[in-house]
Amino acid sequence: MTALSVMFEGWVLKKRRKKMQGFARRYFTLYQSGLLSYAFEPGQPVRDQIFLNNAAISTSPGRKDIHIDSNTATFHIKCLSTEDFNNWMTAFRKFISIGIEAKKAATIRHAARQASVSLNRSGALLEEMGNKFLDLESSIQGLSRSLEPSKPYSLKRSDKHGYSKESMFGLFKKPQHHHSQDSGGEASPESSRSVSESLDEVKTNFDALKAQYSTLVKSMQISFNEATQQAHSPLPFTAEEEENTPSHRQRVTTAVTGISLRDSITSSSGSFVEWFDADEGPQEFFMEPGPEMSEPPSRMLSTATERDTSSIDTDFEEPDTLSSPVQEIGYPSIGDLQVARRVQLPCLPPSDEGSLFAILKKNVGKDLSTITFPVTFNEPLTLLQRAAEEVEYHTLLDEAASATDPVSRMSYVAAFAVSSYAHTRHRSGRKGFNPMLAETFEDHRMKFIAEKVRHNPLEIAYHAEGDNWELNATSCGRTKFWGKSLEIIPMGVTRLKIDQDIYVWNKPSSFIRNLMVGTRYFEHTGKMTIENSTSQVRCVLDFKQNGYWGPSNVVSGTIYDSQGDTIGQLDGKWDDQMCQILDASHLHVLWKPAPFPKNAPECYGFTSFSITLNEITSDLVAKLPPTDSRNRPDVRALENGELDLAEEEKLRVEQLQRERRNAGKERQPKWFKYVDDQWQYVGGYWEARSRAWKQEAIQPLW
Repeated sequence: MTALSVMFEGWVLKKRRKKMQGFARRYFTLYQSGLLSYAFEPGQPVRDQIFLNNAAISTSPGRKDIHIDSNTATFHIKCLSTEDFNNWMTAFRKFISIGIEAKKAATIRHAARQASVSLNRSGALLEEMGNKFLDLESSIQGLSRSLEPSKPYSLKRSDKHGYSKESMFGLFKKPQHHHSQDSGGEASPESSRSVSESLDEVKTNFDALKAQYSTLVKSMQISFNEATQQAHSPLPFTAEEEENTPSHRQRVTTAVTGISLRDSITSSSGSFVEWFDADEGPQEFFMEPGPEMSEPPSRMLSTATERDTSSIDTDFEEPDTLSSPVQEIGYPSIGDLQVARRVQLPCLPPSDEGSLFAILKKNVGKDLSTITFPVTFNEPLTLLQRAAEEVEYHTLLDEAASATDPVSRMSYVAAFAVSSYAHTRHRSGRKGFNPMLAETFEDHRMKFIAEKVRHNPLEIAYHAEGDNWELNATSCGRTKFWGKSLEIIPMGVTRLKIDQDIYVWNKPSSFIRNLMVGTRYFEHTGKMTIENSTSQVRCVLDFKQNGYWGPSNVVSGTIYDSQGDTIGQLDGKWDDQMCQILDASHLHVLWKPAPFPKNAPECYGFTSFSITLNEITSDLVAKLPPTDSRNRPDVRALENGELDLAEEEKLRVEQLQRERRNAGKERQPKWFKYVDDQWQYVGGYWEARSRAWKQEAIQPLW
């Protein structure tokens, strides 16, 4: 960049990324394009940078703090003086104002459209009511004139307003009274008084109704003006306010009931609710000013001598696009069909899962797959569906397939292998349902198909595929209880084919700690070796054991070439991120997990992806085989909170499998065959699915 493109630059204090390290003195530069970058010294290489065009900026003028949160990184900076703070904010607001104007214009258009929809429908009703009022008022006036003293016949046929007396009477008199009056006679005095009193009552009610009509018209005008004024307000909702707004409640209801967001966007003008995509752009928020922060100078400043290798963890490069399936989870595309997926489960888990110690104390050192647990120890997913969770971040394999450098490709494959553990972050409380033999599960988002291929020992095979890659794996293993922890020993093998490269790896052991006392948590420890059998390049990932002090869930990796020389380094955490180390001060982020739902710890620990696995969406109706896990009645009952029914169905389904086994009619795997000491996908599932299973004649398992 040329010097002419610089808008503002100067020294500020930047908060380090690691905890308890305070602030460091950095030189920031803001360019005309909206790019904000910083370095150790003027003219030195850029450490990190963000664009202000899509950033949210919050400030605390009293402390001279500026917090900039963009799509790729977050900067927490502290200005050295009030003058510097004002200068930086003046420069930042040149980009903020652009975003505010765009948001204001979009909000005004949104309000105008909603007001137009409401006004068109309500205005038509009010116009119709007004016409009825005019007709009714004319009729009452004609009736009043008809009750006046008789006039000569020449005047009785038509009054000065042109109304016919007989026609006015025809609106109100009843047919059974026609014989009581002559065509030219007058009504009796008693009848006149009775009609007069009725007319007065009609007039009174009519005036009251007319007043209510006027009030309704004024109320609609006021509501329309308030909506328009609110649309002009530039202040954003807070999280608490947004959750209480009708539009937010409507969005939540729409997501839960399965209405397509795209269908809502393209709804006709006759609908009362219209949806619009969120507008992007910079925003500015003001934090409550507080007292000056009193930090020791040693915590506030870092001299140039403190720039050691710790900067590897604090300054790194972000990828252009992070592998996050949030958008795909919410609304995946199937041809031209847009499917809205749920964002929460129908029911929260049971509060009391029973006494685990009472069951495990008699089975120390035994394989827990042979033990029957109550249904309250389960989560509403089968082990087949849990296998699909391991392929949640399949977009990493797309990145690996597009990479041409062997080190980059191996790095993405390693990141994918580590990402298969991210869903276990809050999953230490319950176990998945044991599938029946030949039970299946599909997920068309990555053409995933899983099947239980062996009952004892339990073994699951699954296959997934994408552009230029195929994944085949077996999931099996043993579990042992050691008194305070539960060890899960995987024995399956994962094979990945990308072009001509074939990658093979096994998984290390996993432990559930603090089973009896304390907070339970997952810990994965050991080494995972990913080997490219074609080029002999391999990556050794070390899942380090947690200690009393220091970081937890750390994973480090080393990539070796065919001669055993180190050609790459990886670093990260299996529940946070994985990075490729480029040099002593630069990292390339390969993967970050999608955010967990807010109530994940209280809702089985499910991720947003996990919540969608047992849902039967509109595009799956009549397309799932009868053996799919989503058709299991016990899993569905547990998901709906019907514990007694879930227990009964679980026992019934298991008894049906025992009867088939005793009768020699046990089901055999259909989509996987055991060839060359491994289970291989034989194909044909998606072709049979397109035929809606008409030619398969698959019998249900329950």
